[in-house]
Amino acid sequence: MNKISVLTMTSLCVMAIGCAGHMPQTADEFRKELPGAFMGKVEKFDVNRSHTAIGKSFQKMAPKCLDVRIKTVSQTNMSYQVIVTKWNPTVKVSDQRAELHIQQLHEQGVLNVYEVPKNGYYTMVVDANPIGKNKSQVVMYRSSVGNEALVKAIKGWAAGKNVGCPDLTKT
Repeated sequence: MNKISVLTMTSLCVMAIGCAGHMPQTADEFRKELPGAFMGKVEKFDVNRSHTAIGKSFQKMAPKCLDVRIKTVSQTNMSYQVIVTKWNPTVKVSDQRAELHIQQLHEQGVLNVYEVPKNGYYTMVVDANPIGKNKSQVVMYRSSVGNEALVKAIKGWAAGKNVGCPDLTKT
């Protein structure tokens, strides 16, 4: 899937969440509203690592890989569009869970119809919840389409694998 298609699909998912005239302004609202959204997906899997170890992986990799600005260009014989998007990751680790929030702030080329949260629209929230001494359940709240490279990287980070950074221009 090309980058413009993924951006379009992600935008449609975000807009579908906000069909009632509201966009999630917090990670908690995103978790609550995504399951009923068009193209929303909640994916769960178990990892043989503590939630704190997963949180440390998120703290190491998210700023390095996801704190980026991406420029995409779409051109047809009828139109030309430049979209600049700032990706903003946030990692939180507590005794209860580790969290990774991914937001996208469209700085150019996208008309914002709804109120935009401080760091952009939520596009993914990942929770690592302890279910044993060295075992966690990871829950990914995300779109059901696109972002394959990002999903693969986050699953690898959660499992403690050295998968590096995803190519966000090809998600």
